[in-house]
Amino acid sequence: MKNIIAILAFCLFYLACQEKKLNNLTIKDLDFEKAKSLMYKDNDSAFFHFNKVATNSVDSLMVAQAYTFMATIQTESSDYFGSQESLILSLRFLNEQKTSNFDCLSSTYNELGLTNYYLKNYKIALTYFEKALYFSADDVFRLTILNNKALVYRNAGKYNEALLIYNRIISKKNANTVEYARILSNIAKTQWLQNPKYNALPKFLRALQIRVKENDEWGQNASYAHLADYYSGRVPDSALYYASKMYHVAQTLASPDDQLEALQKLIKLSSPVLAKKYFERYQNLSDSLQTVRNSEKNQYAIIRYESEKNKGDFLKAQAENIEKQKDILVKNIGLGVLGVILISAYFWHRKRKEILKNERELEVKNTELKYVKKVHDRVANKVYHVMSEVENTPHLDKEKLLDKLEVLYDISRNISYERNDIDEENFAQQLNQMLKAYSSEKVEVDIEGNHESIWTAVSSITKSEVSCILQELMTNMMKHSEANQVALHFEQKNGNININYSDNGIGISDQFQYGNGLSSTGNRIDHIRGTITFDTKAEKGLKILISFPIS
Repeated sequence: MKNIIAILAFCLFYLACQEKKLNNLTIKDLDFEKAKSLMYKDNDSAFFHFNKVATNSVDSLMVAQAYTFMATIQTESSDYFGSQESLILSLRFLNEQKTSNFDCLSSTYNELGLTNYYLKNYKIALTYFEKALYFSADDVFRLTILNNKALVYRNAGKYNEALLIYNRIISKKNANTVEYARILSNIAKTQWLQNPKYNALPKFLRALQIRVKENDEWGQNASYAHLADYYSGRVPDSALYYASKMYHVAQTLASPDDQLEALQKLIKLSSPVLAKKYFERYQNLSDSLQTVRNSEKNQYAIIRYESEKNKGDFLKAQAENIEKQKDILVKNIGLGVLGVILISAYFWHRKRKEILKNERELEVKNTELKYVKKVHDRVANKVYHVMSEVENTPHLDKEKLLDKLEVLYDISRNISYERNDIDEENFAQQLNQMLKAYSSEKVEVDIEGNHESIWTAVSSITKSEVSCILQELMTNMMKHSEANQVALHFEQKNGNININYSDNGIGISDQFQYGNGLSSTGNRIDHIRGTITFDTKAEKGLKILISFPIS
């Protein structure tokens, strides 16, 4: 009887879990197809190929189907606990939120219900059948699940609940069909179990008639079992007849479980001589079947073990390969970084070399400019100063002239030596003397406000620069302005010293361009953070404002 339920479950599961189509293309797996073709022909090979699919496939739905088929095979071998393990694995690959998984969810829960039914865990079995119904949208499969649920109620002694389901199912079946005969026979047996005095014979015989007509050997096997049980307490000869019929059909079907059930009936109903003969057959078949099933259980366990071991070895090898690739990647990255560092160092060296070269060139240029500036400031302006003094002093003391020339000689010889010839304490007086040296019969130089007090907080560097700036202005005045009156006004105001220069010469135009001297003057003004402003709009002459901070 168990074989009928198992085969029916497989057929319905096969229909429920048909290949899903994506983008109008059928997804196929050769191992999966081969395994399905071997079901109930060579279950060991079928299990092996299903296990390959479960282990190797990347399609989660196909993996779930493979595990459920494996569970069906294990149930057939009475390996109910192994079957439940496979079914739990199947559920791990199914998503109850995806409608595409519903058919297989329904089949998997139905199979879980059957395994618990065989283990007589009726309450748990009913729970799984309810889940199977929830996910099933196939009317035929729903009726099968309901039939399984009714079987649980019947075996649990809840006959009313079983009959309610059977009557609901049979109302949807066409008469004279195999399914109708199955439900009719189950109804009759349930009613008889509920009431031993109930006359179930007409329904039993009607179901058998349909099954013989439809050549339903599995159905005939069930009918003979029901009739043998029914007649067992009433007409032993008839019971023995139907038990014999069941035994022959079970042999034809090669169903060891049904043969054992039939032999149990024959032992009970036969004479002692025949009963002993049937008992020997029963014992041999039972021992043989137990050995085969133990072997199958071990075989399935070995297949699973080898598969897991191979998978573990593969994952280990894959992990080692990943580790090696990681090491290679790290080495490559290290070499790459080293290469980048070396290349960067090379270009940095070249750049640094170029910078140093430019710095040396700039230093040479600055040195040249420095000496040019020194020659201009220390020699040229002083020479012009001495020339002006010689020209404008009628009775020049030769000793003083020689002293001045001696100074010029020392400056020229030690041109690279930075020398400060500023008198810190008498700077205003020294500055006045230098400015007055430019006065003559033709040029009158007027100086106002240049007192020692305004220079008290001024640094020696600033004093030196101011002296050179004013000397440059006076030299340019003598050379180019044609002025006969020059005025310089000094004042200290708001932390600055302001020097206003003016002359009545020819002035300068808007397009005036600085020569070397005035360019140097501009650099000096910048050096002391000051400003110099030329008034080119004056009607006559030139006005210049020099302003710089005291400190």
